Amino acid sequence: MPKVLISDKMDPRAAAIFRERGIHVDEITGETPEQLAARVGDYDGLAIRSSTKVTKAILGAATNLKVVGRAGIGVDNVDIPAATASGVVVMNTPFGNSITTAEHAIALMFALARQLPEADASTQAGKWEKNRFMGVEVTGKTLGLIGAGNIGSIVASRALGLKMKVVAYDPFLTPERAVDLGVEKVELDDLLRRADFITLHVPLTDQTRNILSRENIAKTKKGVRIVNCARGGLVDEAALKEALDSGHVAGAALDVFATEPAKESPLFGTPGFVSTPHLGASTSEAQVNVAIQVAEQMSDFLLLGGVTNAINMPSLSAEEAPRLKPYMALAEKLGKLVGQVLGDDIKSVAIEVEGAAAQLNMKPITAAVLAGLMGTYSDTVNMVNAPVLAKERGLDLRETRHDREGAYQTLVAVEATTAKGKRRVAGTLFGNAEPRLVELFGIEIEAALEGAMLYIVNTDTPGFIGKLGTALGEAGINIATFNLGRRAARDDAAALLAVDGTIDAQVVQKLCALDGVRKVVALKF
Repeated sequence: MPKVLISDKMDPRAAAIFRERGIHVDEITGETPEQLAARVGDYDGLAIRSSTKVTKAILGAATNLKVVGRAGIGVDNVDIPAATASGVVVMNTPFGNSITTAEHAIALMFALARQLPEADASTQAGKWEKNRFMGVEVTGKTLGLIGAGNIGSIVASRALGLKMKVVAYDPFLTPERAVDLGVEKVELDDLLRRADFITLHVPLTDQTRNILSRENIAKTKKGVRIVNCARGGLVDEAALKEALDSGHVAGAALDVFATEPAKESPLFGTPGFVSTPHLGASTSEAQVNVAIQVAEQMSDFLLLGGVTNAINMPSLSAEEAPRLKPYMALAEKLGKLVGQVLGDDIKSVAIEVEGAAAQLNMKPITAAVLAGLMGTYSDTVNMVNAPVLAKERGLDLRETRHDREGAYQTLVAVEATTAKGKRRVAGTLFGNAEPRLVELFGIEIEAALEGAMLYIVNTDTPGFIGKLGTALGEAGINIATFNLGRRAARDDAAALLAVDGTIDAQVVQKLCALDGVRKVVALKF
């Protein structure tokens, strides 16, 4: 039974879902990093919100951890590179609180437009300063979206309903998607120059940190109003304070800060500044939604292999996983075969799928090939960290999909380029379930890749099989299966043997000494 730890306060429906799915769950919140590090090694999954910091040290102590689930969208409290290197899947729930966060941004925009917090404080203080608070309409104004993803697109739809004009800066926004959203795609400088209101809806990355810097704030229209319900660190808070004091920025509303909890800030008390304590996702509906989603996603992963909303791994739905599972097993075996035979000489890898395989999600197949390949160099490789390790080794990767059906109804092929040229292996599924090798470096051969095996290349001459069997018998090694193939008579032949027992270096050396033998590699699957 998988075990999950919920380390932050979460709607009780999350724990209920884990238990209903047959997963053991513990709810232990408020622990120090040291306490969490001492405890987390017992768990397969860790469910968090924003309080728990999943650091490199925590991940180092999490010896059994397979998945971290963030109930919410932001994952800046998780060390993603360290999690990936450890082979831990990191998931978030980007849709559970999208509407709530978008509505909060709109609410803050109205608060700025009509000076609601100041007017409320003044009125409740017994004043009646009707002429002091002169607001602006949002109708007809230009809203500049920095980020037009899930939340940004919801904000855009609400703003269009308010009869605003919406311009959006997002490098990933396609022209077609912009048309669908009803927004104008622009460059950042153009947005800064034109927008009456600016809202931010991007994650905090090296590229987006201080995207509203002192320089960029200076490029904005005088009287602009700025709203940030995304992440702290997107706005230079000191520069924003100066712009508010000078009157260049008419108002600013922050729900997030560079340092949280924000117990103090130079912005506090500044006229025209509105703040809330990271309330973007704080509605009862959102709290329930993200708790349910994270529990369902983590359960699907731990029980079925489904991967949903992962930050560091291709998505694989719970419905896809059973169908893809035998393909991933085949792909991993092909990767292991190539890695063990060709070793460190591999410069690039091309992965091809053909026939029925071409109709499937290819990313998990690619990740499985790389997991098998990179697993020959390290014992801690899986589908999460294998693509990163391959990239670190400078391995070029190419994926090709062929809809045609060739000699086999379905086929997965791996072609590795070495200093000596290209070497290709291919496999298929028997009965849509059993992985089977059908091509071995240009030689047709049919074999299951299981357990301890020997790969032998020799010149095709009479009597060789007898000599090989005798040599293995003298070494006390029993042959379980024997698969042969050759290019042509008296040309290169290949033997792929499954054997009982361990094949050590002495056995390999003895086989290499046989007449006609060109290569011997001990394999393990």
